[in-house]
Amino acid sequence: MSHKQIELEFKKSLEATDYGLIVGKHGELKGIWVPVTVETDIIPAAVVDLCVSKFGIDPNGSQHNTVVQ
Repeated sequence: MSHKQIELEFKKSLEATDYGLIVGKHGELKGIWVPVTVETDIIPAAVVDLCVSKFGIDPNGSQHNTVVQ
């Protein structure tokens, strides 16, 4: 089966407690999908570590804007 034959909605590919990273075509972090099951505004350390090491961005830092949709 080719890629063209597979359509997968981003939200449907995640479980209820999964976070998802949205990355642009040039490898830049464009967003983080946060599950609705989250009870706090703090993103887990494992996700933060990945964002800091790969993108140089701390998503829990006060310097970054968030949009909740």
